Amino acid sequence: MIDLKVLREDPERVRLSQKVRGENPELVDQLLVADTARREAITAFEALRAEQNLLSKSVGAAKGDEKAAILEKAKELSARVKAADSARAEAESAADALLLQIHNLIDPEAPVGGEEDFVVLEHIGTPRDFTTEGFEPKDHVEIGKILKAIDTERGAKVSGSRFYYLTGPGALLEFALVNYAIASATKAGFTPVIPPVLVKPAAMEGTGFLGQAAENVFHLEEDDFYLVGTSEVPLAAYHMDEIVDSLPLRYAGYSSCFRREAGTYGKDTRGIIRVHQFDKVEMFTFCKPEDALAEHKRLLQWEKDFMNAMEIPYRVIDVASGDLGASAIRKFDIEAWIPTQNAYREVTSTSNCTEFQARRLNIRYRDEEGTKPVATLNGTLVAIPRMIVAILENHQQPDGSVRVPEALRPFLGVDTLLPA
Repeated sequence: MIDLKVLREDPERVRLSQKVRGENPELVDQLLVADTARREAITAFEALRAEQNLLSKSVGAAKGDEKAAILEKAKELSARVKAADSARAEAESAADALLLQIHNLIDPEAPVGGEEDFVVLEHIGTPRDFTTEGFEPKDHVEIGKILKAIDTERGAKVSGSRFYYLTGPGALLEFALVNYAIASATKAGFTPVIPPVLVKPAAMEGTGFLGQAAENVFHLEEDDFYLVGTSEVPLAAYHMDEIVDSLPLRYAGYSSCFRREAGTYGKDTRGIIRVHQFDKVEMFTFCKPEDALAEHKRLLQWEKDFMNAMEIPYRVIDVASGDLGASAIRKFDIEAWIPTQNAYREVTSTSNCTEFQARRLNIRYRDEEGTKPVATLNGTLVAIPRMIVAILENHQQPDGSVRVPEALRPFLGVDTLLPA
């Protein structure tokens, strides 16, 4: 959640942030009214409670009719205190509900606009010219069949659309990608983590995934658990209600991820680009707020290093304000070149969430001035299905084989994936 001090001192900044995100700026004024009502309710309650405490102290010294009068007054005051406490709780609940609807304050450097208004920051690598090489590239589904690496038909038979099996070299390629990602992250100072993928509502809400993103979350209603769409959720909640030290803390979480993909009917129905279940290695950092911008650049560089090792052409984009999640003030995506689509497609992203998630999750650090919320940042090191798509399509050969990127060869034990 945002800092209420900013809301009170500069509400126009919050209104503008809501507006460029495509969210309701009127919530800001509603929250200002609710915040004032809350503070007034707290003041009224505390004044009555102080009066009650003073009256209680006078009971012991009083006698006779005076004592009876004091006890009667105390009874009446107790009822007023109870009512004031109830009004305070109601006012606080109303203000908190509105506060949870306000998104993080946008970075002034982020492009303004919708999904298509991103800014391309750089292109890395040159797409292959398959025409010059004398053959038409196959898409990842066809290559997956040739290699017996991907089975979408049986995935649909067993679980429905947007599910798949990775078999033989496909499964081995996942393990190679995960092992290389974890080895790279460990070398960079991240602690490897295998987190739970079922979380309580507090964890999901605390990371900002029960607002605008709720439609894509699988909810097990009977047990009130949520299936995570990214290990960002359990990693962020790992230090919930704690005071941490030795910042920065960096974790690399490997987990399965689950997404309903609501609102994507008819999009990416072929293959494994947009699926309901996939595995991913996610980087997550807790740091001091003043270090967040530099940490964001580091996360992006680690993602670029991984992409360079995969020997795949890609571009880096600065995501526009209307396409950001509730928690992020700025987000960079890396999009890999997909030859058969003649387009760049997102394979990783990294977001700076400043103190927004930490305030919700009550994660703090201590300095000479007291305790303060930490900053949190996340970055995908590798999302397995889309990286497999990029590798198969970019490194395919005319005979249906696929050249293995040099960085993965020690983990696969081969330099080429051969047709089955």
